[in-house]
Amino acid sequence: MIKMNTLSTFVGAVVFAATGAFADAPAVTGQFEDVTYLMNAEKMTLYTFDKDEAGKSNCYGECAQKWPPLTSTEEVELGSGYSLIERTDGTMQVAYKGQPLYLWVKDQQPGDMTGDGIKDVWHVAKP
Repeated sequence: MIKMNTLSTFVGAVVFAATGAFADAPAVTGQFEDVTYLMNAEKMTLYTFDKDEAGKSNCYGECAQKWPPLTSTEEVELGSGYSLIERTDGTMQVAYKGQPLYLWVKDQQPGDMTGDGIKDVWHVAKP
């Protein structure tokens, strides 16, 4: 019960603003305390990878298992600054300002940012 109250308090303290015109946008901007960052529709933190190139993901195989790409369909309305890039398997990955976006498998609940700074190449995605 305490865990649920803590989570409710956390979620209540986070201010969410949709970046696109529709509620089903694949990514939104969130703010917790003084940190503004990007998150997926489930409010999980999104990350960028320094080894990516503009508009091109370089995270595949074992990397993509640990850092699942944020994917979407072409039918979804994307907000300003967002685009879709094609991965080598044909899926469409969401990018922000050309940077592909990823989740981190060790983040367990909304607001977790445990992937920030890993190997000095993974960073919380920020607007």
